[in-house]
Amino acid sequence: MLARLREIIAPHGHDPGVSVDSALETSARGLRALWISLLALGVTAALQAVVVVFTGSVALLSDTLHNAGDALTAVPLALAFWIGRWPPNQRYTYGYGRAEDLAGVVIVLVIAASAVLAAYESTRRLFNEAEVRQLWAVALAGIIGFCGNELVARYRIAIGREIGSAALVADGQHARTDGLTSLAVILSAGGVALGWRWADPVVGLVITLAILVVLRSAVRDIYRRLMDAVDPTLVSRVEETLRATPGVLDVGEVRLRWIGHQLRAECEVVVDAAETVARGHAVALDAEHRLLHDLPRLAAALVHADPGGDGHDHHKLTAHHRDEEA
Repeated sequence: MLARLREIIAPHGHDPGVSVDSALETSARGLRALWISLLALGVTAALQAVVVVFTGSVALLSDTLHNAGDALTAVPLALAFWIGRWPPNQRYTYGYGRAEDLAGVVIVLVIAASAVLAAYESTRRLFNEAEVRQLWAVALAGIIGFCGNELVARYRIAIGREIGSAALVADGQHARTDGLTSLAVILSAGGVALGWRWADPVVGLVITLAILVVLRSAVRDIYRRLMDAVDPTLVSRVEETLRATPGVLDVGEVRLRWIGHQLRAECEVVVDAAETVARGHAVALDAEHRLLHDLPRLAAALVHADPGGDGHDHHKLTAHHRDEEA
């Protein structure tokens, strides 16, 4: 009932100007979330770095490097959000949303660098034992790291789900796992307190392994985005929506791609060959309208209507081109 009242008071539409305003608002909220996260993780890493200097804990150093790396990843992603707001032009006809994918490559490199440095320092300390001082401060820094990451995780996930940014949600989940690695620092302090001097570098290596797990996941996600991969369930959902459109006899090719944090679709539907051009266009437009409502984060859809049901091959002229592509 409330939805119907809103429709009467302010009818919905898909005017390009409205879509642009929505995209700008989405990017602005994403940017705000990133800068707040950068501040929170930056303060967390800075506090931990101070403790590292006074305690000499390599486990805490690994966690500090990890948190500092996470904080710095907000910079290229924020830059990508800003560039993604630039309007399309004759050279970049789809706009600049793919800047997020380039930022993802930078993020992967930063995570990899933090893993290499953490592994080096932990291995060096494992074979060259050194005293870890002020164990209570090490444990406190681990708690600070956990709290900072958990707060950032909750904030990023909440905003990411609201604006439909998979990257921001994934970044929030990443921060949550980082919080758990911060708790491992407390274990290292406890082990050293019991006289196990090897506990500190060993926990540092464990944290390095945790960073590598995150790195593997990040590489997989960025690779899939660069290769235009999408969740197969999205394709199935598009096909279901198209088949449910009145006047659609069958569904041909369905192609989806992410551009930034928005989807674009290119689809083929079969309509009755006996229908007029205007009627076929109306069916395709209805299908496009349904897709825009049914598919979250879909920014645009191009639906091509093919005539069918008369036994003729209406693609004969271009069939050999398709064969060459195959």
